[in-house]
Amino acid sequence: MALTFGSVRAAFVRIHNDRRGVRSVRDVRTRAAARRPLPAQALAAGLLAAASATAHAQTPSPLGEWQFSAGVPLQTMYVPKMPDWTARLGVGMTFSPRYDGSDRYRVLAGPSVDVRYKDLAFLSTGEGIGLNVLRGANWRVSVAGVYDLGRRATDDPSRLAGLGNINPSPGLKLAADYVISKDFPLVFRAAFTRSFGGSNGWIADLSAYMPMPGSTKKFYWFAGPTVSFADSTYMNSWFGVNAAQAAASRYSPYHASAGLKSAGFGITMVYFVNKHWFVSADGALKRLLGSAAHSPITQTKTGGVCDVSVNYQF
Repeated sequence: MALTFGSVRAAFVRIHNDRRGVRSVRDVRTRAAARRPLPAQALAAGLLAAASATAHAQTPSPLGEWQFSAGVPLQTMYVPKMPDWTARLGVGMTFSPRYDGSDRYRVLAGPSVDVRYKDLAFLSTGEGIGLNVLRGANWRVSVAGVYDLGRRATDDPSRLAGLGNINPSPGLKLAADYVISKDFPLVFRAAFTRSFGGSNGWIADLSAYMPMPGSTKKFYWFAGPTVSFADSTYMNSWFGVNAAQAAASRYSPYHASAGLKSAGFGITMVYFVNKHWFVSADGALKRLLGSAAHSPITQTKTGGVCDVSVNYQF
């Protein structure tokens, strides 16, 4: 049964009734590795997995930034009376580049977690630990503590030797979501993240996504683009080569300028096996642009990622 925008509301209400014991078929909503709840599930489900989920959520990845929280701003529009607590746990794996700009891939696996209290607080492997400090019927502003796993020379010794490590570091993310309307649930999202240590810079992600036609009562999917910008500190941490690094590595000195970093497109899908169990999958392609694309460290301008997770919602 094809899903129309008008049926999105029915899907949410149907799910909400499920939680109250009313017999019905559950719709979908997810966020790989418990990072992004999709509309049909009043919570977030998993994007991929701890190591992979956490790494992707806060560490550069071809995944669109919106894919770590897909569907979350829609739930308050369609199900205004949510349970006080919602929780999802899962395990998954991801196939992704070893670092931003790498043409070599690896598989990571781990757990995924997403716990939320009303529409106020959340603990998620995708969104971090945070609060919705401002919110309305079709918008929210959140602040969250996040974590960036950085980059180690051992991720690819033949390519990164002499460049040193980008150490793991905490960060602060300020994000805002705005939904056009119930009849046309296009979501706009802007996120600004500052790392403290590691890259020690700012990155801004602007994205849009919406539930897509072809969804059913057990299957749901979102799709949308993302564009990313970064300051010179961030760009030089990941793509620049200073004099000391040039002397110790195979690369010539290179200065990466602030500005446009990348653009990409992603798809998030969720399938509900039954009332509690669901499977989520994500895929995305990203194209490095500007100084990031021309860096000698960059082995390929286009990178992709795919992940799958199995989750249980309480």
